[in-house]
Amino acid sequence: MARPLTPIPKLINVSRWLWITSASIGMVRFVSQLFDRETLVAEARRQNPELGQDQIDAGVNGGIMFGLLIAVAFLLAYTRLANAMARGRNWARIVLTVLGAASVAFGLFRLVVFFSGLAAELGVEMRPVDLAVAFVTTVLEAAAIVLMYRASAHFRTRVTVDSAFKPS
Repeated sequence: MARPLTPIPKLINVSRWLWITSASIGMVRFVSQLFDRETLVAEARRQNPELGQDQIDAGVNGGIMFGLLIAVAFLLAYTRLANAMARGRNWARIVLTVLGAASVAFGLFRLVVFFSGLAAELGVEMRPVDLAVAFVTTVLEAAAIVLMYRASAHFRTRVTVDSAFKPS
């Protein structure tokens, strides 16, 4: 027997796209940092001054490839979680809430550290683009969390529909 199609509430659909957009923005920023090869080479050289240029290049290349794999996996995971949440899966909503709350807390922490001047005192460089990304993703994820819980009936309805189709 086929499952009845229940329309996705607008708030849930917006929340799904906020999650995917936030993950995409974070991935684009991360990938752009990966392609700043000069900075990566300089940092590798600073951390391991005894290594030759071939070793540094190999390490940086491997790090870039690994970083790209992580970025794609991260975006895929967030997209799958957001889609599962949109289909009414409460477990996905909980996972997104935990990940989102941690991300929002970290984003707020970064912004407070920068604007309080603590980052400058500690010698931590925070670029304006990094702050903008932190602000945007923090706002997107906070909004996505709120929207998920504004439409809680979607998850109760979905559980009832799913349980009706489980074999006895």
